[in-house]
Amino acid sequence: MKLGEKILKYRKEQHLSQEDLAFKVDVTRQTISNWELNETMPNPEQLKKLSQVFQVSIDELLDNDVHGILESKISNTEKLAGIIIKILKVLGVLFILYIIFIVIAIVMFTLVPNEPSVDSISSTSMTCSIKDDVYHITIGEQDYFQCDNCSASMQVYLKDLTDWANLDSSITNIENYFIENGGSCSF
Repeated sequence: MKLGEKILKYRKEQHLSQEDLAFKVDVTRQTISNWELNETMPNPEQLKKLSQVFQVSIDELLDNDVHGILESKISNTEKLAGIIIKILKVLGVLFILYIIFIVIAIVMFTLVPNEPSVDSISSTSMTCSIKDDVYHITIGEQDYFQCDNCSASMQVYLKDLTDWANLDSSITNIENYFIENGGSCSF
């Protein structure tokens, strides 16, 4: 709708004649007629007075859709805020799950005893004999070797048979040594 048509519409809604409106806006009746016929346009000061008389905004008089633009911007802002809130919720849940995972890991590694593997032996003792001589042998990690009644040369030889990285293999090697020399071992 053109400005002249709007002035005519609002003037009639207010039950004003062209002379009454001209008096309130401080122009001539002919000026009001020219506005309504879209032959001339009111200046900014006259638009302000028209807006006051008709009790509408200048934007509404000029058909500026500021209200629609504001609604669109508010709607877009609300959508963006909704997306941000959803992202924050997801991040919050992920953060809480991460904290729970960390707490469970700490509990598992600190409170649950670390049991040695069944496959590895950290130390072992055996009793071996050759004829009437009995030998108590203990071997373990970190090059631990003890044989109280072994001779020095026997100790050196048995230590050479010991594989410190694999105690199971060491037990077999020592056992074979005693079997080869007519003896036996028990655990």
